[in-house]
Amino acid sequence: QVQVTESWGGSAQLGRSLTPSCTVYGLTFDNRAIAWFRQASGKEREGVSCINAVGDVRFYKQSVKSRITISRDSAKNTLYLQMNNLLPSDTATYYCAAKNVPYTTCNHTEGPASYHYWGQGVQVDVSS
Repeated sequence: QVQVTESWGGSAQLGRSLTPSCTVYGLTFDNRAIAWFRQASGKEREGVSCINAVGDVRFYKQSVKSRITISRDSAKNTLYLQMNNLLPSDTATYYCAAKNVPYTTCNHTEGPASYHYWGQGVQVDVSS
């Protein structure tokens, strides 16, 4: 059974940093494209960043590209999203999602339907 678990969300002030993480159990972590999505209150879920199966291709939502970094630690089956210089507009529930087809790439324009396994989400709140 595949399980996706996010952690290390929280509250932060404007300009600070947070690094949510996502641990995936039950599938071969190394061969899956994995992404971060976020959903603010009253808005649709949107893609923030993704990393391909091999880990050498990363995509970012244009509006956050200069402030975030996605990375993966295969030894820990864990994905990270380092977010710097946080803005109130970053306030949202952040979701980690993995594809069910191995050895595929990803891009930041893919919607939630492109991903099969989801975590429960972790809340990030940024205050000014």
